[in-house]
Amino acid sequence: MTHQQTVPAPTVGLSALTQRERVVMGELGEDITLEDIAARLWVTRNTVKTQLRSAYRKIGVSTRAEAVAWARAHGL
Repeated sequence: MTHQQTVPAPTVGLSALTQRERVVMGELGEDITLEDIAARLWVTRNTVKTQLRSAYRKIGVSTRAEAVAWARAHGL
């Protein structure tokens, strides 16, 4: 039996996310920390965490790997 990582079924489209949530989600695919994302966007780490929490809830994922898979599936 092989273990395959599955892409979560898209529960919503990009239009459900705010522009800022889309920007933050787009940064997740890179191998960088939340602090790095915050520095790039000129916001605090907590702001990034809040935006990601909101986006994760909207798209129905709970991990960064799932969020990256969702973002790639939606062209981010």
